Amino acid sequence: MSYFYLFFVALIAINTLLSIITVFSDRNRDIAAIWAWLLVLIVFPGFGLIIYLFLGRKISKEDIYNLREQSKVGLPKYLEIQNNIKIEQLEYLEQKDFNNPENKKYEIAKMLMRVDQPPVSLDNTVEYYVDGHEKFSKLIEDIKKAEHHVHVSYYIFRGDKLGTAIVEALEEVAKKGVEVKVQYDPVGGRTLKKSLFKKLESYGGQTDTSFGSKFHLLNIRLNYRNHRKIVVIDGKVGYVGGFNVGDDYLGEYENMGYWRDTHLRIEGSAVHQLQERFIIDWNASKKSQLIAYEPFYFPMVDSKGKTEVQIISSGPDSEMEQIKKGFLKMVSLAKDYVYIQTPYFIPDDALKETIELAVLSGVKVRLMIPNKPDHPFIYQATLSYAEELMKMGGEVYIYDKGFMHAKTIVIDDEITSVGTANLDIRSFKLNFEVNAFVYDEVAALEQVKYYEKDMQDSYLLTQEIVDSYSLWHRFKQQFSRLLSPIL
Repeated sequence: MSYFYLFFVALIAINTLLSIITVFSDRNRDIAAIWAWLLVLIVFPGFGLIIYLFLGRKISKEDIYNLREQSKVGLPKYLEIQNNIKIEQLEYLEQKDFNNPENKKYEIAKMLMRVDQPPVSLDNTVEYYVDGHEKFSKLIEDIKKAEHHVHVSYYIFRGDKLGTAIVEALEEVAKKGVEVKVQYDPVGGRTLKKSLFKKLESYGGQTDTSFGSKFHLLNIRLNYRNHRKIVVIDGKVGYVGGFNVGDDYLGEYENMGYWRDTHLRIEGSAVHQLQERFIIDWNASKKSQLIAYEPFYFPMVDSKGKTEVQIISSGPDSEMEQIKKGFLKMVSLAKDYVYIQTPYFIPDDALKETIELAVLSGVKVRLMIPNKPDHPFIYQATLSYAEELMKMGGEVYIYDKGFMHAKTIVIDDEITSVGTANLDIRSFKLNFEVNAFVYDEVAALEQVKYYEKDMQDSYLLTQEIVDSYSLWHRFKQQFSRLLSPIL
């Protein structure tokens, strides 16, 4: 009997034992995810276990407890004020006639407040940015006008041309005494050299990675990332949406082409909700330099805006899946249309069935996805679910101008969601996300305008296209779909 044979048998035995222990040690894991991980671990012995170490380990109960506790640090006064506003809004909404079709927004807002989300902010102006050059040009302009503080949080922060330009703007204001704090995810910023921030830190700026050290050995997992993109300037101007910091988001990566994304610039009291989210995330990571409540972080708002906005956060520190619940409610309330843009369309059973019910009820459902992958397995699974929606009667558009990275939903000329969450299981369960739910006809029509323009740069997925797929293409789709609960 050869040593190779003994080694192979031992590998299979150890892999099987570890597979059982590793996968079934968490009783709260979804059954679909368990089967998907078993498939990976059994089909790819040894290698599958390495993949699991990076992608499969759940966040510990201790980490969840620490994250929840950090939400109470520094902000009790502000949170008390917000809770009082929430109670008043809920009492007001209880008196609304929900049989009136015009009250969709009240149903969504009330439901989200009941899953531990903030009240609706009533006094905002909202601007759309769908081009990276325009968005970052305006952001740098706003940064240079900062008088007290600039708080920055991105999933990806590269040290390229764009990243350097933003840091230089931050250096300029930090040198004048403006408080600057920059946070980025250790996986999304894995190529970033800390030397990029050396001058900024010499002027008093603070930088850190989200939820732990970039080089901590236990931080190798690719799940549970801080996928949020938030900038708050003087507590008066806020940014949230899909753009990260990198030249690829300016469309300067030849393999990806033009980068189509959606970001919001907000002025009004909804900025305070973005501020709250940033401070909680910062305090969860930078425990030695906690931010405490101060009035200058939440200044009085002198806004003439009338757009109603609710900033919704979700993540693995809560089992409520708040953003997904918002999506479910939006789709279920739609009477005329649902327009969706997302680079990754891997809905769980609840969202998939809700979308199908909308189609079967006569609601026009349109989905727009990219024409190319930035993550091959995820893209193949996306195509599989998109094909299923097309066969059900929905319209699927393949964006052909470049890469579609926007994460938006708009329904019935009334309600829009723009943010960081994709329509996939990872965004619902595994990553920390933030979305703006905008209850405003003007904002909804603005989103529809951009959507219809994007349709001109897209082609419609048809049965003829699907029939032309090769057997290999079909295999990749089905195999990726089997893994969709863990993608």
